[in-house]
Amino acid sequence: MAEVIRMPKMSDTMTEGTIASWLKKVGDKVESGDILAEVETDKATMELESYEEGTLLYIGVEEKASVPIDGVIAIIGEDGENIDSLLADIQSGAASAPAAVEEAAPAPAAEAAPAAASVDTSKIAAEVIRMPKMSDTMTEGVIASWVKNVGDAVETGDILAEVETDKATMELESYSDGKLLYIAVEAGGAVPIDGIIAIIGESDADWKALLEAESAGAAAPAPVEAPAAEKAAPAAAAPATTPAAAPAVSSSNGRIKASPLAKKMAADKGIDLSQVAGTGDHGRIIKRDIENYVPAAAPAPVAAPAATSSNDAAPAPVALPQVVGEESFEEVANSKMRNIIASRLTESKQQAPHYYLTMDIDMDSAIAARKQMNEVSPVKISFNDMVVKATALALRQNPKVNAAWLGDKIRYNHHIHIGVAVAIEDGLVVPTVRFTDNKSLSHIGAEIKELAGKAKNRKLGPAEMEGNTFTISNLGMFGIESFTSIVNPPSACILSVGGIKQVPVVKDGAVVPGNVMKVTLACDHRVVDGALGAAFLKTFKELLEEPVRMLI
Repeated sequence: MAEVIRMPKMSDTMTEGTIASWLKKVGDKVESGDILAEVETDKATMELESYEEGTLLYIGVEEKASVPIDGVIAIIGEDGENIDSLLADIQSGAASAPAAVEEAAPAPAAEAAPAAASVDTSKIAAEVIRMPKMSDTMTEGVIASWVKNVGDAVETGDILAEVETDKATMELESYSDGKLLYIAVEAGGAVPIDGIIAIIGESDADWKALLEAESAGAAAPAPVEAPAAEKAAPAAAAPATTPAAAPAVSSSNGRIKASPLAKKMAADKGIDLSQVAGTGDHGRIIKRDIENYVPAAAPAPVAAPAATSSNDAAPAPVALPQVVGEESFEEVANSKMRNIIASRLTESKQQAPHYYLTMDIDMDSAIAARKQMNEVSPVKISFNDMVVKATALALRQNPKVNAAWLGDKIRYNHHIHIGVAVAIEDGLVVPTVRFTDNKSLSHIGAEIKELAGKAKNRKLGPAEMEGNTFTISNLGMFGIESFTSIVNPPSACILSVGGIKQVPVVKDGAVVPGNVMKVTLACDHRVVDGALGAAFLKTFKELLEEPVRMLI
């Protein structure tokens, strides 16, 4: 489904942005994290990242033209998708939008007047950093982690923090130069749109007075956090040496740190990022590094191995174990993802009347077929890939299982999109394999591997996690024999897949070793009755026990 991309608020005082240049054109493929355009704000020229995936179907603003906050910039959707009705809605609402902005504008000025009268902040060489609107549906952001600390020097383009939105975890760039004087929210804390995040300014700036002025204007209850900044202040002297110690090329777990724009520019110019000296935050490679790159300077990173000295072999301090019987615990605030998972699954369990059907599948033929297919397949096919394909074909033969409960009606989907549950550090995500029944086993295998990799690196776009009509959860690789799952709305069913276990089975009247896999189908009884669920499982079993059926 097409998504409208709007102009986000990229700075505290920004009212509109100017499209300095488009880096994508209509018809281009867009992935989450790609740079759509460079936007000139009242502070600096910044990169506008996409939080959607698909094809760029429409550009609503030409280069050098200005767009108000929340104004329509572009539309991203599926290739060939008809967006005429969406454009009509945008155009019909365009006339009323400016009026609303004009009417709303005087109100903040009137409210701010008393604060300005009581505290004069015009001469304070510092600026308040607020939570920007990073996605169309975002209402608040969670500070996943701070990259800068109080006392650190900050330049425009440096990454201040990583912010977890309702779409993805994104980098918050600074649009001011100076020193980080104050942090309003600790890592893990949530901040509403336009809420105070931090203050950046000159070392001797009276940021407390600025904070008091903001509080007087009902900006946020930030002064409660003031002691935290004071505690961090003594560390200000130490970060002064950080810029000098910044590595030429900084990597984490082998990954080179570079902005998305720098990566694109390097790819276009054929530049090896590992040979570029990064001058951004913590050695991060940014736009100017690519522009100023000279191949003769490439040998500089050779000095990096010097950091690995014989001192690394020095014995680490002995960590004594805790006293036996000592009680301890750790409390970790829920991530936004964990809260969403809890809310959705609690709602599903409470509202959807679940029932469960379990069946044993003889996997001997599937094991033999997989071995043969992998001899010629360009991608290694897994048993999970075969389960996904068999599920899609079973849904084609039992279409009423491919459904969803919509309150006063049931939706029977004519397309088959399989959601495959993937465990990540913060919880569970369900990337979607679209039109699964029309894809080959090798195609399904390659796509699932790609989606799982994106999931573990938190690179999945919203479009890749939406639209599933049926869900599969496979814990067989963890040695789980059987389990039940909670239905994942809007799907009416979820298939729980256990591991393949060698057990005695009866064949032709004799007890012989056999390979058996248990599956359990959880159904929403409002949509799928018992006989219908059983018919689906019967078809699924036949497809896996005679895999040649999947190739016909």
